[in-house]
Amino acid sequence: MKKVAAILLLMMLTLLTVGLIMLFSTSAVHAKERYGDAYYLLKRQLAWMALGGLACAVAAAVPYPRWRPYAPLLLAVAGVLLLVVLVPHVGIRVGGARRWLGFGGFRFQPSEFAKLALVLWLAHWLAKEKRRLDHFWRGFGVPVAVMAVTLGLVLVEPDFGTTALLGAVAVAVMFIAGVRLRYLVPTVAGGLAAFALLVYHSPVRAARLLAFLDLEKHKEGTGYQVYQAVLAFGSGGFSGVGLGNSLQKMFYLPEAHTDFILPIIGEELGLVGTLAILALFAVLVACGAAIALRAPDPFGQYFGMGLTLLLALQVLINVGVVTAWLPTKGLPLPFISYGGSNVFMNMIEVGLLISIYRHGTAEMLGAEQGFFARREAVATATPQQTLEGIQ
Repeated sequence: MKKVAAILLLMMLTLLTVGLIMLFSTSAVHAKERYGDAYYLLKRQLAWMALGGLACAVAAAVPYPRWRPYAPLLLAVAGVLLLVVLVPHVGIRVGGARRWLGFGGFRFQPSEFAKLALVLWLAHWLAKEKRRLDHFWRGFGVPVAVMAVTLGLVLVEPDFGTTALLGAVAVAVMFIAGVRLRYLVPTVAGGLAAFALLVYHSPVRAARLLAFLDLEKHKEGTGYQVYQAVLAFGSGGFSGVGLGNSLQKMFYLPEAHTDFILPIIGEELGLVGTLAILALFAVLVACGAAIALRAPDPFGQYFGMGLTLLLALQVLINVGVVTAWLPTKGLPLPFISYGGSNVFMNMIEVGLLISIYRHGTAEMLGAEQGFFARREAVATATPQQTLEGIQ
């Protein structure tokens, strides 16, 4: 356990390094054609990584219990940003979706911040109400209502993939905390039914589902991107065609440097390279889970598991989409895909996991969480215990 934080950091740095190499390999031709500079996307990713490195160091240095009092405020800020991005001429519309805010030539995706804010708030609330999680309103009603509002704001952007990811993580954290299954099971069933209705009433989503069910039939239409991704994996074979030698990135596979960068890795580095990337992610997730389980307080445990699940499920969804195991959804591959706000927030999440490891001691918790511990003790004490405490 003494080296788990170091291994976690090493996995992140290795993935970031691989990501930079593959981003340049994948995007150089595209960047030269569109921006007149083969290094354009690489330089922007490096800038975001520099900011992410600083934020990661700060997150690791600050004792994680200090973030807990600000959980409601940060979630409120996330909600405001999600509303602002919907304002015409303020939120940036790309491909029919309004998901970004622009500043100083950079774009930031508020839903990335909302992921972290919701996980932080859920960990705070569920830890605070730990002894009352069997109560319908305080143990289930309040967190589900907050989750529903947050997911609703993300969904109307629209961002179907992030909505599904955030909903799955939130329900998983509630399950881990001990919220009753008789509440969670109908919620999950209702959520799946709502998603089915959204797919049914959206021609674009319905077409993607049909392409997923019969990729060969739709390979020239809706399923074109996934079909080209599968071809890339097949072309790579066991050892790949060599770094920089991909043919699919030559405008055959759309947006190969973002959500579909893994097929280019598979084509250039083969099955060996792809499995190596997945092994790095597996070690990173295992380290995150070990840190969360090691945390000595419920808040640290729930927060750590939520952060780990954010990374793990994003990887699983991305891999499932590019290998045609899941319907197409726009989620980047953490630390590797091009996308500034995503890599920035992922690096912060790793920093917070390191903070949970470094500061998860009884002495630190006693100093940082005394207020919450006293308040929870008073809330759950019997009248006789309260009288004895006063005496």
